[in-house]
Amino acid sequence: MYIQWYPGHMTKAMRMMQDSLKAADCVIYVLDARVINSSRNPAFDKMVEGMPILYVFNKCDMVERADVAAWEKYYRDRGEICVSVNSTSPKFRAEVISKLLLLNKAVIDKYASKGVNKTVRALVAGVPNTGKSTLINCLCGSKRAVTGNRPGVTRGKQWVKLAANIELLDTPGTLPPAFEDGERAVRLAMIGSIKEEVLDIAELGLETVKFFAERNYKPFAERYWLEDLSGEPLEIMDKIAKKRGYLLNKDNYDYERTARAILDDLRKLRLGKVMLDKAEEL
Repeated sequence: MYIQWYPGHMTKAMRMMQDSLKAADCVIYVLDARVINSSRNPAFDKMVEGMPILYVFNKCDMVERADVAAWEKYYRDRGEICVSVNSTSPKFRAEVISKLLLLNKAVIDKYASKGVNKTVRALVAGVPNTGKSTLINCLCGSKRAVTGNRPGVTRGKQWVKLAANIELLDTPGTLPPAFEDGERAVRLAMIGSIKEEVLDIAELGLETVKFFAERNYKPFAERYWLEDLSGEPLEIMDKIAKKRGYLLNKDNYDYERTARAILDDLRKLRLGKVMLDKAEEL
């Protein structure tokens, strides 16, 4: 499946972020815990190279603890600072702030030695729909940033005060200008980080079936009353459409309706807590 979507506002957003980085001390890089590898933007990675970065694995309540723990180890082994959170819960606030201060300890101490209380400015970035604005609101304890469960909500520049000595900048979600890895694009589409208006939903549904069939994921078979996941993905999709009664007429299946049902089940955890990117796959 070929996916390529890079609207003009994302070009503008990337330029704004590059300009804003000049005033930032560090970066809070928000990654969706379901697609930790796929939700990294190679273009942004190059932009922030050499800067202190706190990687936030958001929506960790949507994956198994063991799976996200494997990613935490992967990052720690490379000397990176990361934290796993569910940004809708305030219980993670203290840990994020603690790690943010740890990340900036050198510069804070440098200013403190001169009698200056340094205000740390962190730019918050991530691909669409990773929960950046929700994280900021959780950290600040109030609704400071505009949120929405769809890509493309945040558009402007929003500096907000987290604490007396910490400020955050929310930024629009940005995708890579070109998807060199089609699999990463598909996985982002599966979780809803790419607008459905630019996607072939039936084909995305077929890719989703293929993902679960290749892994012989039993909860998927159980959800759709399938004996097994053998056969071609299209054959499996036909079985799901038939069992659900998703028919255009007696001879044709409604693939778009079937695909939407499968994607909705995935996103609402009816297929269980599924991590699409496993650390051991790297």
